[in-house]
Amino acid sequence: MFEGLSDKLERSFKILKGHGHITEINVAETLKEVRKALLDADVSYKIAKEFTNVVKEKALGEKILTSVSPGQLMVKIVHDELATLMGSETAELNIKGTPAIILIAGLQGSGKTTFSAKLANFLKSKKGRNPLLVAGDVYRPAAIEQLKVLGEQVGVKVYTEEENKNPVKIAENAIKHAREYGHNVVIIDTAGRLAVDEEMMNEIAAIKNAVNPQETLFVVDSMTGQDAVNTAKAFNERLDYEGVVLTKLDGDTRGGAALTIKSVVDKPIKFVGIGEKMDAIDVFHPSRMADRILGMGDIVSLVEKAQEQFDAEEARKLQKKIAKNQFNFNDFLNQIKQIKKMGNVKDLMGMIPGMGKALKNMDIDDDAFKGIEAIIYSMTMEERENPKVLNGSRRRRIARGSGSDIQEVNQLIKQFSETQKMMKAISGGKGKNLMKAMANMRGMGKR
Repeated sequence: MFEGLSDKLERSFKILKGHGHITEINVAETLKEVRKALLDADVSYKIAKEFTNVVKEKALGEKILTSVSPGQLMVKIVHDELATLMGSETAELNIKGTPAIILIAGLQGSGKTTFSAKLANFLKSKKGRNPLLVAGDVYRPAAIEQLKVLGEQVGVKVYTEEENKNPVKIAENAIKHAREYGHNVVIIDTAGRLAVDEEMMNEIAAIKNAVNPQETLFVVDSMTGQDAVNTAKAFNERLDYEGVVLTKLDGDTRGGAALTIKSVVDKPIKFVGIGEKMDAIDVFHPSRMADRILGMGDIVSLVEKAQEQFDAEEARKLQKKIAKNQFNFNDFLNQIKQIKKMGNVKDLMGMIPGMGKALKNMDIDDDAFKGIEAIIYSMTMEERENPKVLNGSRRRRIARGSGSDIQEVNQLIKQFSETQKMMKAISGGKGKNLMKAMANMRGMGKR
């Protein structure tokens, strides 16, 4: 995510490295590179220039503490201004109402239907709501079928009237249905076009006027860059929506849309889509995104994702086993399952401060643990619970059963043994070994 922008900003800050103090000359050199980095990320020239002017004014007006280098100060100022550019504060979703009504708008292909289902899943699993999805795209039969399939995946009811070609009536009837059957949130998926046109705008405006939603969300493909910003502006002029959703932020995006939409339309980014899975949706936090752009990781989001999978009783049992040096391959399998539930492995590791750069050229996908799991599943229950019995003949059998080389089996067992020791040390309060343990775990995932 934003790798190109992150690299270029990092290079620009190196200009100040070794300088004892900030001057107009070295600030100008640094900000020239910052501006180029923003332009390459598809930020408009006007916004890039305004951004660097603000940073320059603040940098030259700052008194540097003896403990802070000019480079560190510049990173801090750029970080704060990036967060401001993207909205400063996290924008909450308004789901007050009986039911709360959320209208989804955007061009065809932007990911509206998928996002609608992801939002329903988010509200159901994390907010304890009982949402109803509404198929309001009366022109594309595949959209109705797609919403049905996605609704079934996330366990959310989908309201359809496949013979009715009036989206306003469908939306009104769906709200009546929601009240009757106890749904406290209604999410209305609407039709899009390949480009902004009057007919589409009139239709979505008519639906909004009829149902008076608490939230109208504009969904846009972040990979379209400044086109996304221009489309956001056109929709906002007609709909005056409450927030923006950026989809495909995990793709080959340069970041221009995320950085500039807020300043152009003065509406917050509320959610970002970061993958195909139904839980691949994140609330947008401007400050955390600035952290990630500047290579600082996002440890808060990582902890939040971990807490979602956290089972206090299981954690207590595991802590006892670690303290007694009884952590085994069954426990390790369970930990792998928890990690996989948290999301894309490379994205998760990129949230650890300092890891983003190290992972830049590494190919880590959702199957990163597949080989490890195959080896462990080829073990007997006794071998998983007591790895000390894994002699040469057992290892050869496991290698054959898992389609692995004997060297891979040996490497996994060796690394597992080292990880056991590290985890025991950490449980005893020796936190300085934490990064060693994490590095060891990362090595186990490189298969």
